[in-house]
Amino acid sequence: MPRASVIGLGKSGVAAARLLKREGWEVELSDGNTSETLLQQQQELVAEQITVKLGQSLELNGANLPQLIVVSPGVPWDIPVLLEARQLGIETIGEMELAWRNLRSLPWVGITGTNGKTTTTALIAAIFQAAELDAPACGNIGYAACEVALSYRGQGDKERDKETPIQNPKSKIQNHIDWVIAEVSSYQVESSNSLAPRIGVWTTFTPDHLSRHQTLENYYNIKAKLLRQSELQVFNGDDAYLRQQGLSNWPDAYWTSVRGKDFLISEKGFYIEDDWVVEKLSATSAPEQIVKVSTLRMVGEHNQQNLLMAVATARLAGINRDAIARAIQEFPGVAHRLEHICTWEGIDFINDSKATNYDAAEVGLASVKSPAILIAGGEAKAGDDTGWLAKIQTKAAAVLLIGSAAPAFAQRLQEVGYYTCHIVETMEMAVPRAAELAKKYQTPVVLLSPACASFDQYPNFEVRGDHFRQLCLNWAGGEKLQYNSILSSSL
Repeated sequence: MPRASVIGLGKSGVAAARLLKREGWEVELSDGNTSETLLQQQQELVAEQITVKLGQSLELNGANLPQLIVVSPGVPWDIPVLLEARQLGIETIGEMELAWRNLRSLPWVGITGTNGKTTTTALIAAIFQAAELDAPACGNIGYAACEVALSYRGQGDKERDKETPIQNPKSKIQNHIDWVIAEVSSYQVESSNSLAPRIGVWTTFTPDHLSRHQTLENYYNIKAKLLRQSELQVFNGDDAYLRQQGLSNWPDAYWTSVRGKDFLISEKGFYIEDDWVVEKLSATSAPEQIVKVSTLRMVGEHNQQNLLMAVATARLAGINRDAIARAIQEFPGVAHRLEHICTWEGIDFINDSKATNYDAAEVGLASVKSPAILIAGGEAKAGDDTGWLAKIQTKAAAVLLIGSAAPAFAQRLQEVGYYTCHIVETMEMAVPRAAELAKKYQTPVVLLSPACASFDQYPNFEVRGDHFRQLCLNWAGGEKLQYNSILSSSL
């Protein structure tokens, strides 16, 4: 029996281990961390005859080396054990690549980009599903890609399906799948050798994850790899960096622009004109109106860009206008990206926890009513903060700073002449203080848009956003009285 090692006991790693086990591998899963949750997962997997080692890293010694190593998305691609494995000739791939090898008979949409990819992925999946296609969203959103692979059996396996239960009983994915809609991060592209979507989408490109990818050129080349291996390519033509690459690097791509036909950089693409998304599939084809932009419930120019890319993808997949219009009209947006939580005394509380870098946070602030009370901070990332700081100066009545980045952010704000900022350290303090300041300054919005990773205080941005949501709902529901009494007793 061939041996495989899986690194990382997250959702992706567990799905990869189960998939390998189903395919006849002897599987060992390792994770350097340990916790009650991981111990519970360990017990479940051991019952499935999957070896799990917690609190220790994979070691390559002895004669019984694995033939395959599968890496979860959060594991750096250049850690010593993976470099050693490649030197020893052990095949090393990411979880996304493993899923692709099991699902390559299906057409894929692969969506990548620095910002915008989650909303675009969710909107594409919603359109495909409105067209009555089984098209699960997976990868960096929704299911792990290997969860989709676990739940899928090819068309020739229907009789076997009746006899053999699928080894993923908790999944809601159907056995029959028409398309795979995958949000693919740079980490997942980096560790995928042969992933080749039918349609590749590139949403935006700005400096991010440079602590892992080192240089902007390397980061670009990693993402470009997915598009080069895609049969059809869709680009956000309003992104400055992608537009600069232009037709010289991507001569056959479909480009988009919210600014109209004159701003398309090729003779085919999708653009907005008179509140319509307009399709032009070739230099000689007539423009065709597809869907009204005003039916989209999400705010902001960036969401119009996401809309264009989603519609382009759907049309290239052969989906009709009625299904597109129906999906867009009903699409509510995605959690943690400009998500409206509640309204308290005329003040909207908005969760933009997914804004984990300066560019995303700048877009978030630009998209809400002004002036706003901004909650920012967390674990700072490398990047250019000038645009974000300028947007704060024009849009924010006050800024509340949390997490390890708070002192540095306060200093940067003062350097540009912005002094209405307060270090409050935690979300528990930020939400009630933000509500008080919103009343004081008569602002219509309290916005969490951190411009930071979450790992100093939370496991991920989802948990951070969930905490913000709960605090806001508690505040709006009356727990402010308890906060005020605590505050009064401390004065």
